[in-house]
Amino acid sequence: MDFAQRVVVETGRQDWIPSPSETVWRKPLEREAAESGHTTSIVRFGADSYFPEHTHPLGEEILVLEGVFSDEHGDYGPGTYIRNPPGSRHSPFSREGCVLFVKLDQFDPSDTATVRIATHTAAWLPGQGGLKVMPLHDFRGEHTALVQWPAGERFQPHTHFGGEEILVLSGEFRDEFGNYPAGTWTRAPHLSRHYPFVDEPTIIWVKVGHLPV
Repeated sequence: MDFAQRVVVETGRQDWIPSPSETVWRKPLEREAAESGHTTSIVRFGADSYFPEHTHPLGEEILVLEGVFSDEHGDYGPGTYIRNPPGSRHSPFSREGCVLFVKLDQFDPSDTATVRIATHTAAWLPGQGGLKVMPLHDFRGEHTALVQWPAGERFQPHTHFGGEEILVLSGEFRDEFGNYPAGTWTRAPHLSRHYPFVDEPTIIWVKVGHLPV
């Protein structure tokens, strides 16, 4: 995996591929190596599906995009943000089916927080310009949040120390390099620079400061 390269994936154009469970499918976005657990993907659980109990040596990060995701600890509806710390273990399933954005085994070993945020009911905070921000997690320079952009918003050109990763949840995100409709995942490397803007109301999940420098 070359973290020095800019990556753009329109997940709506990808095909689903099988997982080790017959009722769970994936759209891989990044994978470090076959023997490594470091992956980012869109995951779909069919109705009445389950995945065998397993451990995440370096954590698991989930955003529920559709449906209800469950494990032995609870049920998590659309918009729920989940962080399971390094060494956590669970048996996930879905009664009605669900679609998830999932990042595996990418935590700092010292990042041991368990996080559950229902983003559909959590408060938005004022950001720069007309932006609204919902912080999700911060740890040693890594920042994860939802950002709500009003129609016509322009943001100043800026550089990302430690890179930037975005999943467009609604609307269409844009910059001088292209247009990114809902479902698009992008990853920009350390010290990348851009001038983002939108023409229509848009919400993105964004993580900065976590890529190799």
